[in-house]
Amino acid sequence: MAPTEWNSVIPLEIAYDQCVTVKAVITDWGGVLTSPLAEAVGAWLAADRIDADRYRTVMRAWVDQAYDGGGPNPIHGLEDGTLDPAEFERLLAAELLTVDGGPVLAAGLISRMFGAFAPVEPMYAALRTVRSGGARTALLSNSWGNDYPRDLFDGHFDAVVISAEVGMRKPDERIFRHAVALLGLAPAECVFIDDIEHNVRAAEDLGLHAILHTASDTTIAELRGLGLHP
Repeated sequence: MAPTEWNSVIPLEIAYDQCVTVKAVITDWGGVLTSPLAEAVGAWLAADRIDADRYRTVMRAWVDQAYDGGGPNPIHGLEDGTLDPAEFERLLAAELLTVDGGPVLAAGLISRMFGAFAPVEPMYAALRTVRSGGARTALLSNSWGNDYPRDLFDGHFDAVVISAEVGMRKPDERIFRHAVALLGLAPAECVFIDDIEHNVRAAEDLGLHAILHTASDTTIAELRGLGLHP
């Protein structure tokens, strides 16, 4: 993530399409408030000496199935809480091999996979600024059995929605409606930030304004482009 600072105070009211006033920012966690997922996964693959090509083949198939509407699979179950994280670790480890052709340790696999995640302070600073200006904020995250840094969430969010805790997952419109309802707002009054295009499109289909996150500086620029002013 680029080390961009957001130093200006942002007012509550942000005018955009059809003069609707945006009153809230809803954001993903992994890959938005953290360093990129690809970096964390790359560090884990190297540290555990896992065959990276094999991992990518397995994960690509699982991710595609989880988002194509073809029914439950390990990622779907992990995210909506119907599959125990330890079972997901076992299933994934069974599909992987080390670079020497050996087995991959299942226990603790998820923690190792995300161990290199680091908080992105410019995004946290942006949320603090938005919230201090009167807007509401919410976290909306698909959980992979993560140990969330909940101490960092204090003072940043009016609502926290973790998929496995509510039995719903993005891009299901129900979880977006749930997050919006917790804020007491209409979808059109919210901006949603995520690094996965499926989730961004689902939010837009429901009437939220949505930003596909690639880096903190570009996301902040897009927020300003919606009418955010010092």
